[in-house]
Amino acid sequence: MIQLPPIPAWEGLHPLVIHFPIVLLIVAPLFIAIGAVLPARYSRNFFVSALILMILGTVSAFVAIETGEAAGKIASRTPEINRILEHHEQLAEQTRLAFTILNLVFATLLVVPRVLRRENRITTTVLPIAFLIFYAGGVLTLANTAHNGGRLVHEFGVQSLVAPTPGEIGQTGE
Repeated sequence: MIQLPPIPAWEGLHPLVIHFPIVLLIVAPLFIAIGAVLPARYSRNFFVSALILMILGTVSAFVAIETGEAAGKIASRTPEINRILEHHEQLAEQTRLAFTILNLVFATLLVVPRVLRRENRITTTVLPIAFLIFYAGGVLTLANTAHNGGRLVHEFGVQSLVAPTPGEIGQTGE
């Protein structure tokens, strides 16, 4: 009989959820870039898709931070691990704040011209491209956060602790 693996406890979910904000927030600007080079009648769909990806990525960043804080409380620590972990946590909070602001700014760039009926090449090309410059700063912070998390795992061997399920206790490797 095939069984699905058990769902880890909250503190064990961090390795499973951290990749969502990374992927979603890195893919979103591609939709903005595509929308910026397309004719205005097609760009809106790409911009709305980018905003949805940004919102999902930012929400998943909130979840990743919460699960990371829970995992950090039970991780084995050394002074060096503490230093990197604190830096990783600070970067994660900066990333969350940056993308929260970027979400609000991009939503404003989409809604205001539409409400004012002032959609033109400036609002569909120039402003989105200018926005991508600021977005790049958020992506750099995100990449730095991910790099420091990767250092914790791959350089220092910090692992997410997952409690065994009741059926695994006492098993002999059948």
